[in-house]
Amino acid sequence: MIKLSCVIPCYNEEDNILPFFNSLSQTLEAAGLSYELLFVDDGSRDGSLERLRALAAEKPAVRVIRFSRNFGKEAAMYAGLRAAKGDYVSIVDADLQQPPEVLLQMVNMLEADPELDCVAAFQKNRRESGPMRFFKGAFYGLINRVAEIEFVSGASDFRTLRRNMVDALNSVTEYYRFSKGLFSWVGFRTEYIPYEARERASGKTKFSFWKLLQLAFEGIIAFTTMPLKLATVAGLLTAAVSVIYLVVVVLQKLIQGIDVPGYATIVVLILLLGGMQLFFLGVIGEYLARMYIQTKNRPVYIIKETFGGEAEEENKD
Repeated sequence: MIKLSCVIPCYNEEDNILPFFNSLSQTLEAAGLSYELLFVDDGSRDGSLERLRALAAEKPAVRVIRFSRNFGKEAAMYAGLRAAKGDYVSIVDADLQQPPEVLLQMVNMLEADPELDCVAAFQKNRRESGPMRFFKGAFYGLINRVAEIEFVSGASDFRTLRRNMVDALNSVTEYYRFSKGLFSWVGFRTEYIPYEARERASGKTKFSFWKLLQLAFEGIIAFTTMPLKLATVAGLLTAAVSVIYLVVVVLQKLIQGIDVPGYATIVVLILLLGGMQLFFLGVIGEYLARMYIQTKNRPVYIIKETFGGEAEEENKD
C-alpha cells in the first residue's frame, strides 16, 4: 500500500533529476513512508528522458509518464494526479526549489487532522522585482473581486492532497485547465503554510513574464464571465453618453447657433467606438474559441509510453 505519491512535472530538467531524487527519497525514507515518485516528462528536449530511464531501471519507486510532445505543466499535473496511487498525493517541482522537509510537514499535518484535505505552500519572501510583485498583486486583487471562488495570493502548485480531493480534481475533465482555480473550485478544507524557496539547482525557469501574463488571462477567462459583463456595461455607458452628447449638440445648434462639430470629432468617435467593438469582439472570441476546442473532446495530453515501477505500457488520454 502506497502512502504518498509525488507528482513531478519535468521539462528539460536533466541536471536536476538525480539530485532531486536523492534529496526527496532520503527524506521520505527517513520518515518511514511508503512512496512512489511519478515523473511526468512533458516533451523534454534535453537528456531528461535518458536520466529518467536510468533512474527508473534502478529504483522501483520511480514511475515515468512520457508525453508525445510538450503539453504544458497543467497537463502534466493532471496526468500525474490521474496515475497516482497513494493515499496522499503531493505536487512538487524537480528544480529543487521546494524543500522535501516542507512536503513531509504537509503529510504530517494531514495525518494529524483527518478533517484536513489539503495543505498548500506559499513563498513567504519571494525573490521578485517590484513590477512583478505589482502585477501579481493586481491579478489576485482583480480575480478575487470578480470570481466566485477565492484565490489565495502567492499559493503555488506545491501542495499535498488527500485521496478524496484528488478524485474530485480528476473528475473535472475540462481542456483548458487552471489548477490554482480548480483547487479552490472543488472545495475541501485547505490550510496554507509558508516556506522559503531555495535557489534553482540548475537551468532556467520556464515561466517568463509573458507566460505568467498568459496564465493570468487563462485564469480570468476560466473562472469568471466578468469580461463579457464588462462588454455589456461598456456598451450601455457608451450609448448613454452618446444620447447625452446628441442632446448637447442639438441644444447648442438651436440656442446658440454653434455649428455641429465636424470631421475631427467624427473621426475620433469612430476610432474610439471601433476600437472598443474590436476589443470586446476579441474577448467574446476567446470564450467561443474555448467552447469550440472543448466540444472537440480532444484529450488534455497524449501519453507515448510509461515505464518504471509496476507501470505497463499504455496510451490513454
